[in-house]
Amino acid sequence: MITRRTHVALLAASLFLSGCGGGAVASTDSAPPPSREPSRTPPSPEISVEVAPQQIPGLGPRTWAKVPADTRQAVVVTGRGRDSPVSTVVLYERTAAGWRAGASWPAHNALKGWSDHHLAGDLRSPIGVYTLTDAGGLLKDPGTKLPYDRGVGFTSPGTGFEGEPLAGSFDYVIAINYNRQPGTSPLDWTRPLGAGRGGGIWLHVDHGGPTHGCVSIAEEHMKELLLTLDPDLHPVVVMGDAKSLAGRSA
Repeated sequence: MITRRTHVALLAASLFLSGCGGGAVASTDSAPPPSREPSRTPPSPEISVEVAPQQIPGLGPRTWAKVPADTRQAVVVTGRGRDSPVSTVVLYERTAAGWRAGASWPAHNALKGWSDHHLAGDLRSPIGVYTLTDAGGLLKDPGTKLPYDRGVGFTSPGTGFEGEPLAGSFDYVIAINYNRQPGTSPLDWTRPLGAGRGGGIWLHVDHGGPTHGCVSIAEEHMKELLLTLDPDLHPVVVMGDAKSLAGRSA
């Protein structure tokens, strides 16, 4: 004989088993039991944050200390070796995230490489950090923000060390402020350190061979550099062989 108490117990067991097995038991006087499956939060997409270096790679403490604090553009010329005329040029720009590198351009420097103490006629490019304030050339101003002096004084006759013609080498130039008076034409002959320390060190159009002391890159890259450099960003050139820039012994 099934008593009332037994009937209630069987009904309760039936409800419990149907809930675990996935079946639903209708009830007119209670809401369905809440789902026991834990809520799943969709995974957040991975965020890739590119962190730019806070210092320009390849520059040791001594070189880095010479870069002015307000500089936001740096033309870095890295020589292949102390006595090599082959180098590369990279324009770095400082952003809120750090220093970002532009393209790498092949370049030439002086025939005999680099010097910590440049002298007139030594056929070496001066190592150091120098401001860039003035430009010029044989061709018309391409639209640079730098003061630009155009004139026939930028004619480059003759041939280079490897017999290559020099014509067109000074179509575009940017004066490197080594032993010169900033704020003047690249053709200015003022030599604050004296004539014996050389001068007339420029970035100019590459003629396919070593220079006397300048740094040269392809004409298209010179034009790009002129269009990019901005006096308000206090541009500098950082130049030397890789070991010297890193602060290692040659």
